[in-house]
Amino acid sequence: MATVRVAAHAKVNLSLRVLAREASGFHALETLFCRLDLADSVRVTVRDDDTRTLDWSGAGMSADALGPVERNLAWRAAEEYARRDGWPRGFSIEIEKVIPVGGGLGGGSADAAAVLVGLNALNPRPLSQEALAEVAGILGADVPFLVGNAPLGLAWARGDRVLMLPPLPERDLALVLPPFGISTPDAYAWLADERASRPAPVVPATLHLAAVTTWSGVATYSVNDFEPVVFGKRPELGALHAKLAALPGVVLARMSGSGSTLFALFDAPLELRSVSQATGCRVLAARTLLSVVPPERLD
Repeated sequence: MATVRVAAHAKVNLSLRVLAREASGFHALETLFCRLDLADSVRVTVRDDDTRTLDWSGAGMSADALGPVERNLAWRAAEEYARRDGWPRGFSIEIEKVIPVGGGLGGGSADAAAVLVGLNALNPRPLSQEALAEVAGILGADVPFLVGNAPLGLAWARGDRVLMLPPLPERDLALVLPPFGISTPDAYAWLADERASRPAPVVPATLHLAAVTTWSGVATYSVNDFEPVVFGKRPELGALHAKLAALPGVVLARMSGSGSTLFALFDAPLELRSVSQATGCRVLAARTLLSVVPPERLD
């Protein structure tokens, strides 16, 4: 048996546009992803028999936090990889959870991407990056970006069209974790209802180079189409966002994905106490990532 360890980094959406709804029912997206140093640790072992297992640990997590095994994205990633390549026969996955579950930080997607990257690192005949991204696209809109080796990326469609970008300078970042979550299906339904009541064409933004190569450009370009409708349904989240955006040194404050996690980027040293006092919520410190560490062989 051979084993590899992969860091599964959280992501935030520095910008997120929800575009037209396709005939399939899925919405096209335009989003700017940024990886953080906050990461789960994923160990992948390939086996010579048919045994397939998934185990996880994480402080403060309930027994059902990750859901049934067969619905877990990391498990599905391994199964999809084996289905695509005919290898491996068996696998064991161990996940040490650090990323908060269900808050828009992409923890499940990051774990799935780490499994794909880990299996590919162990495969005697690894898939091409394009083929790996195809497998990733089956699993969700975040996963194709997260199987890449860039800390920053602009993605379109269902997240399967990705332009990997060089990193921006490191920035401190506060993650504000409200004591409630937002269901992604609910957020999409609220957005669809809002647009149905006020029909208007939704078009992609016209991007200039500065919009993705400088923090000031990102701040100018940044938007999250979910924020108005989610804040309308959960005004307490909108109030938290307003408090966060008003803190000294904040250059960008957004909700990540469909929420409920809020984040703020600072151009000065981060003071967690001030963020916690202002919002009354649990707060985690993070930094934007400069590079992606390759998988580590353990055998």
